[in-house]
Amino acid sequence: MNPTIETIGTLGIVPVIKIESAEKAVPLIEALSSGGLPCAEFTFRTDAAEDSIRAVAKAYPDFLVGAGTVINRELAERAVDSGARFIVAPGFNPSVVDWCLSKGIPVMPGVNTPSDIEAALERGLTILKFFPAEASGGVAMLDALSGPFHQVSFIPSGGIDLANLAEYARRPNVHAIGGSWMVKTALIESGDWTQVSSLAREAVTAVQGFAFAHVGINSPDEGTARETSSFFANLGFPQKDGASSFFNDTVIEVMKSPFRGTMGHLGIRCWNVERSLKFLERFGFKPVPETVKREGGRVTLAYLDREVGGFAVHLTRAK
Repeated sequence: MNPTIETIGTLGIVPVIKIESAEKAVPLIEALSSGGLPCAEFTFRTDAAEDSIRAVAKAYPDFLVGAGTVINRELAERAVDSGARFIVAPGFNPSVVDWCLSKGIPVMPGVNTPSDIEAALERGLTILKFFPAEASGGVAMLDALSGPFHQVSFIPSGGIDLANLAEYARRPNVHAIGGSWMVKTALIESGDWTQVSSLAREAVTAVQGFAFAHVGINSPDEGTARETSSFFANLGFPQKDGASSFFNDTVIEVMKSPFRGTMGHLGIRCWNVERSLKFLERFGFKPVPETVKREGGRVTLAYLDREVGGFAVHLTRAK
């Protein structure tokens, strides 16, 4: 996978920006970066898009700046000349796609029909914009497309905000989500960068889908583990005897011998383990390589390399 497109996937959110003044571009992306979103798509819906891309690319070369609403080849050329590192289009325009591919520029054309998807696959594209998402059937349409097009992942955009973000983020065929709720025109015009950072931070956390899975309690031996597990069984948590542990319901695991963590371990669910591991890097956590488990090419479980409150922590992919 192209590194740029891969980075978009690990971020999980692509702010879609309509900007009227290029002078606002740099402070805007500084606010997004502060909120944990070093990526943005400036749409060619205004005359300021081209200059905004140029200003951002010059001031912050490492910021992942792209161009959206690229509806013809001329706009694609202007966007790339300005410093855009990826191109997003609302529809499938063969001349735009073919030009980007000839120049090695990552391109994500918009699709919402099987025919458009087949045209993209014919050109080797498997990460596509799903637009307009809500008007095109939303998550029900994505679920329907996952059958015949299992090799395709989408970046849905259009009608998505924090209220329905989870419905999309939990889908296995969603690569990332495009949205403008954290970069609304009123926020940009007023220069409310603190609110932009806050909304970006909120979105980056929300797209992870973190939820408590279970707690693992270490025991010195099987006898002690049985006694501990029986206590929880008496409280109404059904006991199940396993090879290395007792499980009470699905939320308490009592280890028959000492395991990871000084006191035990905590299981945390998320929608995309790879994405959440990247998110946790900013807090100093890394995965323990020998604990990483994969299924169908995707990471399903990974322990972190640091304890929290005496507990080891592992991420597990929600189903």
